[in-house]
Amino acid sequence: MGDPAGIGPEIICQAVAGMSTAERDGVLLVGDLAIYRRAAGLIDAAPDFVPLEQAVPGDGRVAVAEVSVAERQSIADGRIGAAAGDLAFRCVERAVALVQAGQAKVIVTAPLNKAALHEAGHYYDGHTGMLAALTGAPSSFMLLASERLSTLHVSTHVSLREAIERVTPERIAATVEVGHEHLVAMGIASPRIVVAGLNPHCGEGGIFGDEDDRIIAPAVRALRERGFDVHGPISADTVFYRASRGEFDLVVAQYHDQGHIPVKLIAFDTTVNVSLGLPIRRTSVDHGTAFDIAWQGKADATNLGAAIAYARRLAKQGAVA
Repeated sequence: MGDPAGIGPEIICQAVAGMSTAERDGVLLVGDLAIYRRAAGLIDAAPDFVPLEQAVPGDGRVAVAEVSVAERQSIADGRIGAAAGDLAFRCVERAVALVQAGQAKVIVTAPLNKAALHEAGHYYDGHTGMLAALTGAPSSFMLLASERLSTLHVSTHVSLREAIERVTPERIAATVEVGHEHLVAMGIASPRIVVAGLNPHCGEGGIFGDEDDRIIAPAVRALRERGFDVHGPISADTVFYRASRGEFDLVVAQYHDQGHIPVKLIAFDTTVNVSLGLPIRRTSVDHGTAFDIAWQGKADATNLGAAIAYARRLAKQGAVA
């Protein structure tokens, strides 16, 4: 459901409203049933919902694994609040349990608000870190996937200063490895991966920083020696352009904004956030809770539709990484 004070419930209702009966039979929503029914009132051709225990395949209704919190009445539309953050967390927790129990194959998440999570006492940097903690994964990786350009990040929700410290040979290798594994599982037999430089012009021979020559280049050489089709470091001011024109299948970005900005510029409405390195599969929208338009019937479910479509591909391909 994401943060119930945001646009999550209504874009979910939009998405399932456009599904066939067969597609609805393959979807299980997680969240507060009353909130979903309220959100359905904002859209045309509103779907009907039924608790999971009462679901009947083929009747066109959407099954809901119910999750609620005691302070639900305090959730205010478009406002940060502890009750909303707690419900968002409980929904993710329930979704993970459903996948681990074999009742679902892939999790698709609507946006949550990190401040609301923290107010509720759930101190995570977002979905990716939360899912790693809930599944016991030692680490996780954020892939932004689109038709023209895909990026995988060495680091994400940390300060720029800390992001630089996280540029290590070990993390670069792990990022390339998990990206390669994912692309192979998705049908690309020999993925072409490129690693972006950290500093302007990859440091210009050390003039603008030595991390590219001292850390990134040796890591790339070691990966090539192991058989990966990986290149770099290539300066970030050109590498995304080259990848968008088809030269590479994946760019390894060194930090959050380096990878997010070019992908969102090219494909804001269709980019899918995919978590790699976890023992479960998960996709997500690449936008936020949009509190400014929440519960006004203005939200657009296009990006959620792309996340659901990618999730179906994951389920079909059997990709785990």
